[in-house]
Amino acid sequence: MSTPNGFPQHSRACVSESMEGGAVQDLQVKKAGKIAKKEAGGNVALPAVSVGTPLSGTLKLLPEELKANMKIKSITPRPPRKPRLERAASLDEKSWRRWRRFRTSQESLTDPNDTSSSNGSLQEASPSPPNRSRASPCHPCCQQNSSHSSPDASEASPVGKSRGGTSDLGKRASEISSAFGGLLRGKPFVGGKPRLSQIMPARPLPPMELNVASHTLRTANRIDSDCLDYRHYSQHKFGRVSSSLSDTRLHGNGMVYDNCSTDSMKSTFSLLTPIRAKDVRSRSYLEGSLMASGALLGAEELSRYFPDRNIGIFVATWNMQGQKELPVNLDDFLLPTDPDYAQDMYVIGVQEGCPDRREWEIRLQETLGPHYVLLYSAAHGVLYMSVFIRRDLIWFCSEVEYATVTTRIVSQIKTKGALGICFTFFGTSFLFITSHFTSGDNKVNERKLDYNKTIQALTLPKNVPDTNPYRSSSSDVTTRFDEVFWFGDFNFRLNKDRETVDSILNQNPDMDMSKLLVYDQLTSEMSRGSIFKGFQEADIHFRPSYKFDIGKDSYDTTSKQRTPSYTDRVVFRSRYKDDIQAIKYSSCPVIKTSDHRPVFALFRVKVRPGRDNIPLAAGQFDRELYLLGIKRRITRELQKRREQKDQKASSICSIS
Repeated sequence: MSTPNGFPQHSRACVSESMEGGAVQDLQVKKAGKIAKKEAGGNVALPAVSVGTPLSGTLKLLPEELKANMKIKSITPRPPRKPRLERAASLDEKSWRRWRRFRTSQESLTDPNDTSSSNGSLQEASPSPPNRSRASPCHPCCQQNSSHSSPDASEASPVGKSRGGTSDLGKRASEISSAFGGLLRGKPFVGGKPRLSQIMPARPLPPMELNVASHTLRTANRIDSDCLDYRHYSQHKFGRVSSSLSDTRLHGNGMVYDNCSTDSMKSTFSLLTPIRAKDVRSRSYLEGSLMASGALLGAEELSRYFPDRNIGIFVATWNMQGQKELPVNLDDFLLPTDPDYAQDMYVIGVQEGCPDRREWEIRLQETLGPHYVLLYSAAHGVLYMSVFIRRDLIWFCSEVEYATVTTRIVSQIKTKGALGICFTFFGTSFLFITSHFTSGDNKVNERKLDYNKTIQALTLPKNVPDTNPYRSSSSDVTTRFDEVFWFGDFNFRLNKDRETVDSILNQNPDMDMSKLLVYDQLTSEMSRGSIFKGFQEADIHFRPSYKFDIGKDSYDTTSKQRTPSYTDRVVFRSRYKDDIQAIKYSSCPVIKTSDHRPVFALFRVKVRPGRDNIPLAAGQFDRELYLLGIKRRITRELQKRREQKDQKASSICSIS
């Protein structure tokens, strides 16, 4: 049945509520009904709505049920006030996102200065902001369950008490406003699921008075950018325990409310594994052994620095021909661009070295930079060897020992001979030998004698114990170490005339030297087993390193017309199969200050854990050289920048 106003009889019911001053009408429902009538032209049937009942249950209530549960009072619709008309008009014109943002405004529910009846009724029952919750969609099943599960929801509350919780009232207000917002857009509830908006913002603001973060704390103890993902990486790679100061404990105890403060307080604990007090209290006879967890050279520490238990080693040899002039730049020699990363250890051997050995070492330190330190250096006449290692790995090296051998008949002449340096890294022993054998095209037997004298007379190791004495021999120094690298000017030549060698070099510009190596003396002798027994050499894909005209790329153009040869070589040997893998084997053609080209090789070497019963180097390195090299590096960089600045300032533009 319709009423004189054109509405169905059950759509004229409105909710009245018992509060302190008496029944206050919910003008939000009334005004929304008027707007709906105006928009729909009087043909839309509005359901009966109760503030105390969820929307899903209200839409299905009949007029008889409403009369039994609450007081009903007829209301004659009146034109809404101007501000409400403007707000209703904006809802119809703007998009759904702006409507949602408008309805979730906090001021519509909590502004104490607002005197409208709808806000007043909500404020009376809601002294604090409602919780952040989303109302469920209107579904027939949900409506029935809601009406049966809360029979007392539609009853009026006593004076001075709010009906339901704060979050329930906020949810019901959101449901009512969203429901009539859908009616205004012409979206009926029958068969549809309207999207209901939130009332509160996404997250509450933190209490500012409890923020203990300070600018000094943030800047002084901030975690380095290179270590931001260290905790995630270490947990994924090593499965370590978490830090002793976690975010949960800090926030749970009410200490901080700022992420930056949390990171600052954790910065001193993020790089080192925490040690439990009960582990320190415990006494174990295995402490320091191979299987102990606390061993400095044990498996746990090795896996921390080398998860795959492989280190990178750079080995190079160069006959400098006694030249005083050093190359301007050693980057192409020590830091080739082919591998993406620098190596963990650099070992450089020099024959016929420059007169100023210290200057040569400073240049090496300057090129490698502050990440590397000189672990040890030794000399035998004009034979030099320098061992550089990453500065954070010096704690895992044993004492370094060296020995020399002279292969000349007169021992005072030290131009030919050998120099060996050995040490143990974790549980793997290393031996590096650089040699300068007898020169001459046809003196192969003399070079064999030099090799045999070296392996017999090189007295190493001295104090550092052998890692596997059962596989060692007193007559061969190379059998007393796990990994052996032998490099230098071995002076082995090509058994072919100059014209044939030049013809092969001109026919193979793609570095295929297999035809040339057929005539190589060293390859032939190693295949017979007469020299370098048990040693291997990587494949050669570079041109002969001897003999060049100084400062040029052409081979010997003097009257002697020496045959180009592979005199400078790097060979290696291991106690265990496949422990050493050759990554790169090449020469450096850009350095032209000598008649020899530098030759280098990159290796990946397997390292095993060790015991703490060996004499350690205790972190010793050449600190004076380190400071000189870094100072030289900084000075050169500043000079380079100054030259670039002056060149840019003095540039002249010419118009042709």
